[in-house]
Amino acid sequence: MQFVVLFVLLLFCVFPVFALELPLVVKQKLQQSGIPESAIGVYVQEIGATKPLLAINADAAMNPASVMKLLTTYAGLELLGPAHTWSTSVYAQGVLADGVLQGDLVIKGYGDPKLDLENFWLLIHHLRQTGLHEIKGNLILDHSHYDIPTDDSGTFDGQPYRTYNVIPEALLINYRTSTLHLFPHPEKNAVNVVVDPLPQSLRIINDLKLTHGVCGDWQNSLSIDVVADEQLPNDFTVSLRGNFSKQCGKQSYMLSLQDSTRYTRDLFRQLWTQQGGVFHGDAMLGSASAVSIPVLNHQSQPLADVARGINKFSNNIAARQLYLALGVGKNPPRNSSATLDRSDHALKQWLAAKQLRFPELIIENGSGLSRREQISAGHMGQLLLAAYASPVMPEFVSSLPIAGVDGTLKNRFGETPIKGMAHLKTGALNNVRALAGYLLDKKKRRTVIVFFVNHEHANQAREAMDRLVHWVYDRH
Repeated sequence: MQFVVLFVLLLFCVFPVFALELPLVVKQKLQQSGIPESAIGVYVQEIGATKPLLAINADAAMNPASVMKLLTTYAGLELLGPAHTWSTSVYAQGVLADGVLQGDLVIKGYGDPKLDLENFWLLIHHLRQTGLHEIKGNLILDHSHYDIPTDDSGTFDGQPYRTYNVIPEALLINYRTSTLHLFPHPEKNAVNVVVDPLPQSLRIINDLKLTHGVCGDWQNSLSIDVVADEQLPNDFTVSLRGNFSKQCGKQSYMLSLQDSTRYTRDLFRQLWTQQGGVFHGDAMLGSASAVSIPVLNHQSQPLADVARGINKFSNNIAARQLYLALGVGKNPPRNSSATLDRSDHALKQWLAAKQLRFPELIIENGSGLSRREQISAGHMGQLLLAAYASPVMPEFVSSLPIAGVDGTLKNRFGETPIKGMAHLKTGALNNVRALAGYLLDKKKRRTVIVFFVNHEHANQAREAMDRLVHWVYDRH
């Protein structure tokens, strides 16, 4: 009998003990939230271990919301490389002499995910440095690199003016976004609203009232109504009503209103004029002709920087454009087209080459902004384990939000031992909450954590998720 007891004790010393069920603290919080265990998927495994520490419904196909961006960015970093950049090419069609273009200027996009206000300004600055200063023709916008369905931006949730619903475009300037910056002005007992960039076709009605209480959930304390002009559908009135506390400081709210052609024309004209250029024409969709004269080839920021924006701030449109880049590869031919089918094929080939077989995987656009996308918690965990062994691991891990420090985790785990010890991606849709990434525990062991919730009470799952992270951190 003593020999048997000794043998069992030796087994526990040699082999790790695997949890067969959720920690009690997590179970209790799920029960309080009205979330059954059948609605969750959990996978926890220490880096280097041969088996998971915890696996609950780990084989069930579930909607991961924005955690799907982990698959897209990891695939992008390996298939394209951290230094990969996107081109935006500028051509002249007509006679170009002495800085004057007697003809049209063509801008052709190849899917730059971050041709934002700063980088578009830089493109125009470089264009001015070529000596061009006057354009007597039109601005031709070439989107032909993308061969994708033309969707309605409000299809997903009926919110067509929210920036997370912007549809991919091969030449997407500043995400077609106007940012409303809100500033408390106590001296005048008012709230100032500054729009950047401010198109001529946008009218602001500011009926916000300054309050003095705690800031709280400031977005739910005000209403923002968008009304399109009946005769001029690209002209909008934005009305702001409700309360805004001076304790909130500066806050920003982004809207995507104008169509791509109108938005790009107005912004190009504004920035071109600011830099001393003259533009006489209008903007329209078109393509570069065979006799076009190359003027400028602008390169984007490297993918490693783009991936940080995608994961730390859950940038849906940048994730979708990165996904589209997977199908055309590192050096696409100039006349190639990006399609969803090509990207789906390239990603699944990549997974197969890595011997990662995810039969339940469904990818619609690569961003997680989808009701169709799915993956199991166990396979997301295997993906994270593979990423940690990859040459692109440093760029991948550094792209994730740091607990209590930045991104979507800046205000989470802030006053706890977890602060600075975890790199975790969050995900949220109606009836979906998700968390996945890496945690360095109190014994300096690195562990993969995946927690999916698909349930009508998913919005109440945060405390249960946080308790699991703390349990992993404190384990013996």
